[in-house]
Amino acid sequence: MKDLTIRNIAASSGGTYHGPEELLSREVTSVTTDSRKAEAGCLFVPLKGEKSDGHSFIPQVMEKGALVTLTEREEGMPDCPYILVDSTAEAIQKIAGFYRRALGIPVVGITGSVGKTSTKEMIASVLGTKYRVLKTAGNFNNNLGLPLTIFRITEEDEIAVLEMGISHFGEMDWLAETAAPDTMVITNIGTCHLEFLGDRDGVFKAKTECFAHMQPDGFAVLNGEDDKLAEVEEVSGRRPIFYGLSPRCRIYADAMKPLGLGGTACTIHIDDDEFRVTVPLPGEHMVLNALAGAAVGALYGLTPEEIKRGIESMETVGGRFRIRHAGELTVIDDCYNANPMSMKASLHVLGEIPGGTCAILGDMGELGETEKELHREVGLDAAALPVSRYLLVGNLAKEIAEGIRGKNPDADVRHFGTVDELIPALPSLIRPDDTVLVKASHFMQFERITEALLSDKEEDKKGGPEA
Repeated sequence: MKDLTIRNIAASSGGTYHGPEELLSREVTSVTTDSRKAEAGCLFVPLKGEKSDGHSFIPQVMEKGALVTLTEREEGMPDCPYILVDSTAEAIQKIAGFYRRALGIPVVGITGSVGKTSTKEMIASVLGTKYRVLKTAGNFNNNLGLPLTIFRITEEDEIAVLEMGISHFGEMDWLAETAAPDTMVITNIGTCHLEFLGDRDGVFKAKTECFAHMQPDGFAVLNGEDDKLAEVEEVSGRRPIFYGLSPRCRIYADAMKPLGLGGTACTIHIDDDEFRVTVPLPGEHMVLNALAGAAVGALYGLTPEEIKRGIESMETVGGRFRIRHAGELTVIDDCYNANPMSMKASLHVLGEIPGGTCAILGDMGELGETEKELHREVGLDAAALPVSRYLLVGNLAKEIAEGIRGKNPDADVRHFGTVDELIPALPSLIRPDDTVLVKASHFMQFERITEALLSDKEEDKKGGPEA
């Protein structure tokens, strides 16, 4: 790994090396926090968890051929090369920051309340038509996942697309300091993590901590349809690049034609260029995500043809508006996560689908003191949609049910206390040719509902807007 010698690891982490001096110039081959993935030449970073302490695995890791390990304590250490640090959790962040700068490749950072992962996938798909791209895998977007993602970058990679997820003040400050993005994309400012951030102003403050750590010649790429982001006049002395659905934005889309679950056709405008494209995932939010991809693609020298090809070849990841089939039944698997913005967006897509439709919705987490009101707002919004049936699961989802009934007393709405109560009732509630949306926060374990609906007759398809 480029410049990741024991000497530089010790220096960047603020630690003290103990071991043979002749090893100081050796580069590690990989970095891991999982003793099961330790290999010859690696750096092992033992972390303290709720159930186990990685320090107890140091002897086994060194037996596997690890080059060096970090440690917070010297007592009981085996006779092996190690770097003593105050905190291994903080050290891995510092080492990742050093490695990112040693590589010197451009970094595109992505954050926002809704659409981070879909936007990350879209941007990576667009950039991938010209460059070798390393992107965040899965949900590796937090204070541990980001460093581990950075350590996956190799000298062969030409650009990195890094997702950054937060729930508290100060977290983005650290993530952005580690990633040092050249380009920073913010998808929107929504009602997420209000338990910790208070309100949308708090979300805006927390998300925009990233601006202080961008490269001096970097660009902020912002959703011009978001009222909070639209007020940003400059970042590091430069006007942001706005994307949206209006010509007031530098990159915008018009002439949109919904294609149901097949996506949306639209015309994208980038300065003096324009081209017709089919965004393969349904919903207005996915058009906005495609525009973010177009904006970043243009910044990095892609042609309109390359941008179009990248948008049209984008695919979804598991649990984020992934369209799946079991016979004539269509399941929109959107159960990875949920917040009021993403739930409304997914419901509006469902409302555009002809034929029988059913929305299976559950509790949304981390919404703070206004959680009941925010769930009820989703219900009020849903009441106006032509959705055939609503199946609500959970204590808070009861508020969604009340919101629907309050505005549309004739709506077919049923509430269940738990997933276990709902699953046995599914055969009598779901019709063979229905289109079913399954969406809730991850802790609700709605993947069990998806599995029950699909059984073993599943056939994967592409999907749409993400939680």
